[in-house]
Amino acid sequence: MMTKRYKIAGIVIEVNWLYEKVHEYCRDYLTDEPVDFSVTITPEDITFEREKTAQEYAYEGLPLPDFSQGALEETAVYRKIAEKMPDYDTFVFHGSVIAADGIGYLFTAKSGTGKSTHTRLWREYLGDRAVMVNDDKPLLKVTDEGVIAYGTPYNGKHRLGANISVPLKAICILERDQENHIECITKAQAYAMLLQQVYRPQDAAQMAKTLQLVDKLAEHVELYRFGCNMDISAAEVAYNAMKG
Repeated sequence: MMTKRYKIAGIVIEVNWLYEKVHEYCRDYLTDEPVDFSVTITPEDITFEREKTAQEYAYEGLPLPDFSQGALEETAVYRKIAEKMPDYDTFVFHGSVIAADGIGYLFTAKSGTGKSTHTRLWREYLGDRAVMVNDDKPLLKVTDEGVIAYGTPYNGKHRLGANISVPLKAICILERDQENHIECITKAQAYAMLLQQVYRPQDAAQMAKTLQLVDKLAEHVELYRFGCNMDISAAEVAYNAMKG
């Protein structure tokens, strides 16, 4: 068993782990600051992740890849961190966050719609003014003053992201279309997708906290729906509509 500390979303987490892949994922977040909470991975946690992954792939009708013990442990660490984060008014959200001139924009959608493709178009359109915060599982901290989006080690298969934080201005729900069109939507119109894309804790009390945070999130950021193609013009339309 190995132990290191990582500072993620401003929270110092002591992780007790078995396989080096955990540190490979988290090394950019290494710290020696005082610990806020600890997680410890057991062989039973790894078995749980293997069984859960098998169920998910079977549900989708997909062949099960041969995941290593280290890869499964990395997922177990992520899950234990995500379960604890609502205690800090923070939760994991499935989406791609990009910062433009230091302001964060989060794009979310059903799997396969093109979140990562769209944020890549933003980087092409805005050049050095655009920085990837996290391409898969950012952490969102909800405060009375607004929402902060944090990079995390869990940044997608292409490992796009950085150990930074930005104020989150807007959440945009992407849908494929031939012509680009974007509109403001209400909390009620966005709520089903927000709930679908948030990490939902197994613990009932943590789930209740998460629902409260999602309500507050929807009141603190602008909400949009964007029917888009995958041309560079999509980035131009989205950016100009949301920058305010």
